[in-house]
Amino acid sequence: MLPLRKREVQPAAGHTSGSLSALKRFNFFLYGTIAILTSFFPLYFQNIGLSKVEIGMIMAGGPFISIFANPFWGYWSDRLQNVKRILIFLLTGNLLATIVVFQLREYAVIFAFMLIFFFFNSPTFSQSNSLILNAIENTNHKFGAFRLWGSLGWAIIAALAGPVLSWMGLVNLWMLYGIMMLISLAFTIGLPQGRVTSKPKTERQSYWKVMLSSRLFFVFVILGILISVPNSINQTFVTLYISNLGGSNELIGWSVFLSAIFEIPVFLLFDRFLKKSARMMLGGLVIVSILFVIRWLLMSAAGGPLQVIFIQVLHCITFGGYYYIGTSLTALLIPAEYRATGQAIYALTWGGISGIIAGLFGGWMFDYLGPQTMYSICAIISVAGVAGFTFMWMKYRKQSELAAS
Repeated sequence: MLPLRKREVQPAAGHTSGSLSALKRFNFFLYGTIAILTSFFPLYFQNIGLSKVEIGMIMAGGPFISIFANPFWGYWSDRLQNVKRILIFLLTGNLLATIVVFQLREYAVIFAFMLIFFFFNSPTFSQSNSLILNAIENTNHKFGAFRLWGSLGWAIIAALAGPVLSWMGLVNLWMLYGIMMLISLAFTIGLPQGRVTSKPKTERQSYWKVMLSSRLFFVFVILGILISVPNSINQTFVTLYISNLGGSNELIGWSVFLSAIFEIPVFLLFDRFLKKSARMMLGGLVIVSILFVIRWLLMSAAGGPLQVIFIQVLHCITFGGYYYIGTSLTALLIPAEYRATGQAIYALTWGGISGIIAGLFGGWMFDYLGPQTMYSICAIISVAGVAGFTFMWMKYRKQSELAAS
């Protein structure tokens, strides 16, 4: 293995309090704006006559494109040494692509332009996170204090969008989204540049040897797909489920609000009480997976939109818990010099791979089997994840006890 180069740290002195405040406001509007599309795009496509299968195929395009878009834009961030400029490119391309999509009615053409949209949209959050991390480097600021504004924007703006769209009509979704995206672009003024620092270099062969040498991480990633696929199915089709049960746009907005706003205290509690122990984290994954099973069983038995909305509150402890514990476990299992790629592989399982499977098969199940059956199948898939994590936890506990004796 080649020797690691010492990381070159860029001073953060050039980042004024004004630019950091602008970063908080930018995250609020960025996350809130994208929450509008995430929540109401499936309803819009249904409104113009697309089937659930066609909607699922379109939404599966996002995770597929993200596999290629994230490294592409990450490369240009490194090369230009200006994350702010990349974000402006991404938001501008996002806005232009959506304007075109909303003028189309032919499925094949919509699908093609949605792939272009996802090419600009999917790397947005990772790039904004990079901007935060680079801006606060060598300061006393914490990442959570900035990411918190994204969660608030996601919850509040999605809740407000519901009644606005009931008044405007879903056909005018493009106007609301366009206005909000222009506001987000306006808040890029004053953002810190977010200079990207250099990273350690390693040989490719040795890198993969280290990644695959952690059998515990490899098994965790595979089992994680069983938990992530049902969650991605729900994320794609829950708004259609609420609508089919007679729910209004206002209720859909409140559903998004309740599922997002309570993530904040959940993250804070895990940050305080979760120990850096693989045994404890695996036990936590067992509990979270069981809660996922309960959540999907409740969704399959829901008889009205209000029931679905209250069940969605479980999102904060199920996905929030899985996301936090999984991120922490990945950081614990993977050596520091390979940790960034370990996190990327973990993110690929709950975002990329699971999203593709959810879009392809979730739409078919919704259309031909019905949403109740779809959620019952999600519960069965999650049961397999519970069994896998339980076996994994028991085996690791036994190995730990033998090593201690």
